[in-house]
Amino acid sequence: MRRFKDKTVVVTGGAQGIGARTAQRFREEGAKVEIIDLQPGDWFVGDIADPQVLERFAEYVIGKHGAVDVLVNNALPPMVGIDDCSWEEFVYAQKVGVAAPFYLSKLFKNNFAEGASIINISSTRATMSQPQTESYTAAKGGISALTHSLAVSLVPKVRVNSISPGWINTTDEVFDGPDASQQLVGRVGRPDDIASMILFLASDESGFITGENIVIDGGMTRQMIYHNDHGWKLEN
Repeated sequence: MRRFKDKTVVVTGGAQGIGARTAQRFREEGAKVEIIDLQPGDWFVGDIADPQVLERFAEYVIGKHGAVDVLVNNALPPMVGIDDCSWEEFVYAQKVGVAAPFYLSKLFKNNFAEGASIINISSTRATMSQPQTESYTAAKGGISALTHSLAVSLVPKVRVNSISPGWINTTDEVFDGPDASQQLVGRVGRPDDIASMILFLASDESGFITGENIVIDGGMTRQMIYHNDHGWKLEN
């Protein structure tokens, strides 16, 4: 398929993991992909927590391509818990996870093509938590709320949706046994599980979907857990 032939796609945090696979999948379907990432590489290198970096990046993309068809806000905010997280670290996580997606959307606002799509990467942690995850969880909750707000503001020119991944293995490590079987589908997620939905939400096939958050977690958050039920046991 060449659904995105000659379309311009922007991916933040596209150097590895979900972002890298997403960028590759768009290229395979004919898109012109621009990446911004902290890691050195053959893309725009910069810290999206810095608004001046975002301004230079947006100027570069618009100058090169004119219109933007797809914006994927994927860059990962740091996860630091309340015991160790400083004010600066917490604020930095919100800049990466919420402020940067907002500001890039604003910078591209007048240059989005008709029928453009913004896809924000949230997390199941926006609605559930492990201990010591405050900076990341707050950022993911923020981008979930930002999604429906932007969807209302940018209608009808741009559709805005978010995806909440569960456990996605972005390494070469193999997870089996309980790690896999605790997922309802019997395995840990893969970057392609998320990339496939990103491409769907960016395509005309999802033209009647906006303001939504789609959970992709192998059913993990749908299973009720009680002590001594269905093989689950709480050990103090």
